Amino acid sequence: MHEQPASQVTETKILLSDPTAMGVFGLAMVTFVAASQKMGWTTGVTYLIPWALFLGSIAQIWASTIDFRKNNYFGAIVLGVYGLFWVAVAMHWATSLGWFGTLAENADPKQLAFACIGYFIFSLFIMVAAFEANKVFAAILVCINVLLPALAISLLKKGTPLGTASHEVAAWSELSISLLGFYAAGAVFLNSYFGRVLLPLGSPMGWIRKGPAKAPAA
Repeated sequence: MHEQPASQVTETKILLSDPTAMGVFGLAMVTFVAASQKMGWTTGVTYLIPWALFLGSIAQIWASTIDFRKNNYFGAIVLGVYGLFWVAVAMHWATSLGWFGTLAENADPKQLAFACIGYFIFSLFIMVAAFEANKVFAAILVCINVLLPALAISLLKKGTPLGTASHEVAAWSELSISLLGFYAAGAVFLNSYFGRVLLPLGSPMGWIRKGPAKAPAA
């Protein structure tokens, strides 16, 4: 009897480009436009919604899905988490403008403050990891962790001196996030395209070593 030839297995490897620049640019753009309203350069939130949905949400969530496939754990979680944040914020703004119908009498916009507090809690953990990514990402996370509680306080204490001061802090921290984000997106894009460091992002802090803990000395 003739032996059957062994079937050959063909593997197809799909190469995916680094989506970090796209995701970080989305964050930079939406915070820049949103900061313009907080700084008093523009008014209202109606025309912020498209930027929140397309740049703050879709760009970051798309980049997150690519990072999941590339096994980039940090990028996948961070971009996905903040992308979903901007979906919710856009829906909050649209609801407050009556896009989905008349608001109920007991509708309370202060619930967004508690969402900011929840995001602030998780952002503290993200910040720890960001310190071991690079210095620019670490600076962005520091600013985010100033922005979120400031936003929460400005909503909970609206109309008070504390609320006004917190709104000012939120405005400047959000503007800082956008400017740092533009630099980070540009640096990642150019460094990846040219295959070498043209714009430095800063080395990790080196405070926490990745990998399993070292075995205690005998």
